[in-house]
Amino acid sequence: MKLLTKVYSVPLSALKKLGPGLITGAADDDPSGIATYSQAGAQYGFGLLWTIVLTYPLMAGIQMICARIGLVTGRGLASNLQRYYPNVLTLPLILLLLVANVINIGADLAAMSDAVRLVFGGPRLIYSIVIGVVCLLMQVMIPYHRYLPILKWLTLSLFAYVGTVFASHVDWSNVVQETLLPHLSLDAKYVLLVVGVFGTTISPYLFFWQAAEEVEDISDIRTRHALIEHPEQSKRQLNRVWVDTVMGMGFSNVISFFIILTTAATLFPAGIHNIQTSAEAAAALRPIAGEFAFILFAMGIIGTGLLAIPVLAGSAAYAVAEVMHKPASLRLKTSKAKHFYGIIVGATLVGVGLDFIGIDPIKALIWSAVINGIVAAPLMLAVMHMSSQTKIMGNFTVSGRLKIFGWLGTGLMTATAIILGLVNLF
Repeated sequence: MKLLTKVYSVPLSALKKLGPGLITGAADDDPSGIATYSQAGAQYGFGLLWTIVLTYPLMAGIQMICARIGLVTGRGLASNLQRYYPNVLTLPLILLLLVANVINIGADLAAMSDAVRLVFGGPRLIYSIVIGVVCLLMQVMIPYHRYLPILKWLTLSLFAYVGTVFASHVDWSNVVQETLLPHLSLDAKYVLLVVGVFGTTISPYLFFWQAAEEVEDISDIRTRHALIEHPEQSKRQLNRVWVDTVMGMGFSNVISFFIILTTAATLFPAGIHNIQTSAEAAAALRPIAGEFAFILFAMGIIGTGLLAIPVLAGSAAYAVAEVMHKPASLRLKTSKAKHFYGIIVGATLVGVGLDFIGIDPIKALIWSAVINGIVAAPLMLAVMHMSSQTKIMGNFTVSGRLKIFGWLGTGLMTATAIILGLVNLF
């Protein structure tokens, strides 16, 4: 018994030490992202696993820079944008972020309610309403210091996709070969799916969330302060951000890798290539990989959705409330941050409404991806510029490898936006 206690205390203690990076990374594998990764595996087998390996350092780099901006300045990303850049740049980006997040919430709710119906049966619209209300109550009614551990525990639901892989037959030698020596193609469908994976993995709402959560921790933890005011804390706090972000984004990309792996090992060899949603992927697994793999995959959709929807609504609320110069914090009571919580409520309820009026989840995913692609490139350019300015960052401007990875990620997302624009234009 003592041995078991020691074994389990290690991961649990590690989980407690991780913060914004872990939650941000896990929220990236939302039901909409699961759909994209499932398509990658179903259509091209192990052939797109390389995309996850490529995006990891770039994703970690830009998220680390966003966290650093929040930690150094003590203000969220939107607040800094509003402070140092003209409204003609800031306001359209924030508005587009809000629209993309609301559409994404609707798509995620549709996927989650479909997954619940697949497992338990019953009316999917009722499930959508119930899930939306649960997500709202988590953010509005539960105090921040109790709400944060709930989000951390929800990240464990993503291990369902690791279990799904080991419940299936996988040719690991082929996995290694296809990942390290992929067969690249200029076929339009292949290129578009690669772009979709990049856009799903590096998403604008994650930038705002991680920066805002660093600011939340400054307010919530008495020993933590904005580095521009207390530079003596820099070594310890920057190391913490580095570990948290590297592990959080690593966790996110490992799970993304396993989702592609699951559908590549099961659906692709079975000739099932036309997967549009995460629920369709779960349903297709049932006759091929068995009931256990199906249930794991479906429950993973539900668990990660419960994590992602609050992050989507919350990141939009931080951004909009900050540019309105209104209090923006999950620590505050609703009476002290009415605009902030109002945006959370409004975004979630509109997302429920989109599902209720029968929005096509496939079209919702496409629109969300297109808008995120439009927002990501200029936002990342602004983040990289901001992180290099001494008037904003003081002595903590970004340099070295972190700066290189940040600019590489910015270049990748700029190319992604251009390709998405050309595809949708022609």
